[in-house]
Amino acid sequence: MTGEELVEIVENQLTDNNPKKVTETLMRLRMTGHSREEAIEFMACALMIEVYDVVKNDAEFNLKRYEEHLDMLPEMPWQEDLD
Repeated sequence: MTGEELVEIVENQLTDNNPKKVTETLMRLRMTGHSREEAIEFMACALMIEVYDVVKNDAEFNLKRYEEHLDMLPEMPWQEDLD
């Protein structure tokens, strides 16, 4: 899955307001000085972790963990696990 596809999914989540945490995260990041584009890219990174787990481990999408990662933004401590 490409970065553009992840951004598109985040944009769709915003349009649908589902999960609500995505909209809340965008508002929080914008209020703390991040551009909309940057905020969307951060959220796409959080989504990438879940998509990666689904593909690699044949797992189900973990909404709770996705929302926890959204709460951590703009910090991305999970990046260390991918290096």
